Amino acid sequence: MKFLVVFAAAFALVSADVSHIVRIDESQAPILKSDFDISPQGSYQWEYETGNGISAQAVGTVRNPESEIASIEVKGSARYTSPEGEPIELTYVADENGYHPQSNSIPVPPPIPALILRSLEYIAAHPPPPAPEYVRKPLN
Repeated sequence: MKFLVVFAAAFALVSADVSHIVRIDESQAPILKSDFDISPQGSYQWEYETGNGISAQAVGTVRNPESEIASIEVKGSARYTSPEGEPIELTYVADENGYHPQSNSIPVPPPIPALILRSLEYIAAHPPPPAPEYVRKPLN
């Protein structure tokens, strides 16, 4: 009797309809939102969102547009799920001082050991003397 119950359960599992369990092809994710706007002054903004949970947005602003040192500042963010299933969120600012990302997935370096910090402070407080200037004497 036990054999019959186990056989019936195994048969049910084998013949179960699993057609509704389909792995989604990430390359075919639908675009839910897509927007891009650029101003005549050079500023812009864009954003998008896909059906598989990926989204991103950025705003670019021209700084000092009338000067010779005009630059652009970009503030943006992105969100997606890693292959391991972990949600990844990234925000950033990119300007004349460089690219400054912040994220829960960016590794953090270990603290600098106290001895090295102390030696760096000593070096900063006691800079080396300037190098001597050498004068070339003509050969006679």
